[in-house]
Amino acid sequence: MQLKELQFELPSELIAQRPAEPRDASRLLVLERSTGRVEHRAFRDFREYMRPGDCLVLNDTRVIPARFFCRRVSGGRIEGLYLHETGGLWRVLLRPASRLKVGERLACLNGDCELVLRERRERGEWDVRPEPAIEPLKLLRRIGQTPLPPYIHRPDKPDAEDARRYQTVYARRVGAVAAPTAGLHFTPELFERLREAGITMLNLTLHVGVGTFAPISIEDLAQHDMHAEYYEIDARTIAKLDKTRAAGGRIVAVGTTSVRVLESLESELGSGDVPETSRSGWTNIFIYPPYRFRNVDLLLTNFHLPGSTLLALIMAFAGIEEARAAYAAAIERRYRFYSYGDAMLLV
Repeated sequence: MQLKELQFELPSELIAQRPAEPRDASRLLVLERSTGRVEHRAFRDFREYMRPGDCLVLNDTRVIPARFFCRRVSGGRIEGLYLHETGGLWRVLLRPASRLKVGERLACLNGDCELVLRERRERGEWDVRPEPAIEPLKLLRRIGQTPLPPYIHRPDKPDAEDARRYQTVYARRVGAVAAPTAGLHFTPELFERLREAGITMLNLTLHVGVGTFAPISIEDLAQHDMHAEYYEIDARTIAKLDKTRAAGGRIVAVGTTSVRVLESLESELGSGDVPETSRSGWTNIFIYPPYRFRNVDLLLTNFHLPGSTLLALIMAFAGIEEARAAYAAAIERRYRFYSYGDAMLLV
């Protein structure tokens, strides 16, 4: 597949700047993959497309206040995004980064801490050492902000409403620097209605990284170096998913992040050949057409950026032309796009 196949024109006014209120008041485009038929619904109608015995797979990662600011000795302001910690070193994204040097010390704004630049990585990433040593979350809770994507504009900084709404109602495991946005539409009341209808919900974890929003920069997708993200799925969840599939229930992935975990499993669920052991680690699976999905039957997702790995995954699941037609219909009907936007269900 070529990068140009992932491009489309989106009017800027369709990029959602605020989420729908309440959460399940967002719109839902339903695409029937086998026929290409499109329906236009409200998200609160989601239950109508589920069957007793189906299972929703939710990514329970919790977004951390990963965005922060520092100053150089010269007085220059640096924006930072915390990514993860390894062996006492923090991996951070710094901007602007071109003139930064190894050994330089950045003073964190609103926090009695400095970041010592240890090693330059690719794409503006650095390994840094905090002085004095401090746990990342302890510092970020003092100095950090909600890491909204760059296409969501705020005149000053993300507000308290962003801190609440850029988080799913089931977020539990801290570690993401971006929200699994397909889950932002669910409410506790909708979950209760789903349970009453015989649908089960299971959690896994994938800590969404900054690479989720990184554009593909090479024309041949087969040459793209996919970012890795840390995931966990326990043995009990795997066993329940296996039994769901074997009994004829459908596995409904809520978001592309859930898809990446499910498709990273070595075996096909429902095959009777799935080891009931927990899985964890880093996955860099890159899904693009053609791809045979083994462990996902339905997919709930938001509308994604042109030229993104997420759109490539949607085209692999829905079909290239079917996905294009659905996106064209969404634009024509003035759906709201991206993280705070509306949803699409692929059945």
